[in-house]
Amino acid sequence: MRNRDSLIRLHRFQVDEKRRQVAELEVMLQEFRNRERELEAQVLLEQEKAGISDVAHFAYPMFAKSVIRRRENILNSIEDIERQLDTAKEELGGAFRELKKYEIVEDNRKRRQRREAVRVEQRELDDIALGIHRRR
Repeated sequence: MRNRDSLIRLHRFQVDEKRRQVAELEVMLQEFRNRERELEAQVLLEQEKAGISDVAHFAYPMFAKSVIRRRENILNSIEDIERQLDTAKEELGGAFRELKKYEIVEDNRKRRQRREAVRVEQRELDDIALGIHRRR
């Protein structure tokens, strides 16, 4: 019985850990997306100031070029985080299914124990009732 309880606790811990990882990745992804939008706004602002939107133009601002490179790096990071998030969600689903399997087994065992206890109690009550009936 202790082994089953320990096993269930272990799987609950694993599910909680996977949930934490998914939440961290979602927060990180949101921060990267916000940063990407900020960089996009900076590029547009710099292009507006310079009056040049063609990156190939010789007078295109170097700051805008560096911001574009940073934005591209962030977009690559976003793709990586999205893949990690998908993997983490799949792992969370697997850990949750495993936990449910053990919880269902434990619930069934407890249900059988309760039914057996009720049967034993009913048998004892029947014996008492039979004894009373015989005395009359």
